[in-house]
Amino acid sequence: MRLVVVGCEYSGVTTLIDAVNAWGLSRGILHHLDDHFTIPDAYHLSDEEQQAMTAMLPAIKERFQRFQIVYHVRLLHKYEHILLGGFHIEEAVYGPRYYYPGIGVEIREYEPEMPKDTILVHLYARPEVIRARMVSSPHPYPLVPAEDVPLILDRFQEEVGKSWLHHRMAIDTSDLTPKTLFDTFMEKSLPQLNVRDAVTRIK
Repeated sequence: MRLVVVGCEYSGVTTLIDAVNAWGLSRGILHHLDDHFTIPDAYHLSDEEQQAMTAMLPAIKERFQRFQIVYHVRLLHKYEHILLGGFHIEEAVYGPRYYYPGIGVEIREYEPEMPKDTILVHLYARPEVIRARMVSSPHPYPLVPAEDVPLILDRFQEEVGKSWLHHRMAIDTSDLTPKTLFDTFMEKSLPQLNVRDAVTRIK
């Protein structure tokens, strides 16, 4: 599967792609997984490097993120099984608001270059649920302030609605556990799968 999983911070993006990755490994399927588009990159950088990334000047952040998107469009073609968390949709939401205010960003131009079987998964939850998760499981570098949650949820809905990607689904994670989130995704993804993935799924 080629998945782009997006949603407001604390909506379950990392939880879902980690579960899909583990499911694949249990069946001998190795997904290329990249979930490092939110600044700072918590996957591959040390604490010192994360602090330096956060402190980068806005114009440099915009350029770096743009280069990341272009590079990962290439990876979507390179790997038959790839999981991208956030990616270009997240950049359209977070970039102009948190990373480089006043600098325009255009992400739609990249979508025609993505493989036609790319599946866009939009995760969301009620604002009060997102805020409760912020308190119960805070991220080391939180990005979205509690007061911004309704706005950010709306912005993700808006950007997903504008997407040119044909295969897509939306999942409300408000009342889901990690297991029921994965199960819900597996059920909803069936109509979106190409022949190769459908055959792999039933093995």
